[in-house]
Amino acid sequence: MTSPAGNVLRLEGALTMRTVAEMLESGRRRASEGDLVVDFAAVTEADSAALALLLDWLRAARAAGHELAVRALPAGLASLAALYGVDALLPPSGARPQ
Repeated sequence: MTSPAGNVLRLEGALTMRTVAEMLESGRRRASEGDLVVDFAAVTEADSAALALLLDWLRAARAAGHELAVRALPAGLASLAALYGVDALLPPSGARPQ
């Protein structure tokens, strides 16, 4: 489901209530170790659980004093973030931590 590459965490496949639990801790660890780009380009399906996962990782990164950026956020997930009023919390798509 995930593929680490330097400071990029490439998510793959479906990110739904059935799949995100297995990624929670590994993403938290990566976010707390240093700046991170979460790449959604290979995500085939995403629901509100994917948004909750991303917000959890963002919280973990900030708590550790690191940045988290999002790349290729699916339109449906961006729409959900806007609907829930949390879109302003997400770093700009395509941003890369320094």
